[in-house]
Amino acid sequence: MTIRVIIVDDQAMVRAGFAALLSAQPDIDVVGEAPDGRQGIEVSRGTHPDVVLMDVRMPEMDGLAAARALLDPPVGVVHRPKVLMLTTFDVDDYVYEALRAGASGFLLKDAPPADLISAVRVVAAGEALLAPSVTRRLIADFAQQRPAPRKDRSLRLKGLTPRETEVLELIARGLSNQEIADHLVLAEQTVKTHLGRVLAKLGLRDRAQAVIFAYESGLVAPGG
Repeated sequence: MTIRVIIVDDQAMVRAGFAALLSAQPDIDVVGEAPDGRQGIEVSRGTHPDVVLMDVRMPEMDGLAAARALLDPPVGVVHRPKVLMLTTFDVDDYVYEALRAGASGFLLKDAPPADLISAVRVVAAGEALLAPSVTRRLIADFAQQRPAPRKDRSLRLKGLTPRETEVLELIARGLSNQEIADHLVLAEQTVKTHLGRVLAKLGLRDRAQAVIFAYESGLVAPGG
């Protein structure tokens, strides 16, 4: 199946470069481009892409506002694409909010071409693009800005089994599935199964939101 992609970035050279790279892949089709968030929303609703590559900082409407509009559309709009945020920085305040809004992850603009191609495929498949190293940076950012646990979320943790809670904690600490499997002496597929149950029970979209939930619930303390 061909993955339909649109690129939203205020730099024409970036759009052109990404479009050329992705269009050269047999399973990816670039179906639109836009120079700002507002036009990105229009293009997305007209082309129904599977993945939107969304720059964080743009004129007219930034990537955060555009991501929110695409992921929480008004009544009557059914299509919800996967959103992959593009940023120049390792951690950006906007990125945290975008993940909370439902973005599937973020990618540095200077990442190797192979990483961009892989990222589009990963996100299109419904997975979150949040590498362990990025998770750790996100945690550090969280520690500085959002230390207070939310009681409503801590109560929802009670619905998890001890093993599911353990898996969620390790995810929040930045471990990959394989690292969690090694730590708990489990098969990696078993870890994936536990993660799937955690997401379903807590009503979360993906790994990115699981990390945020773990910190907002107080399951894991920044720096702990």
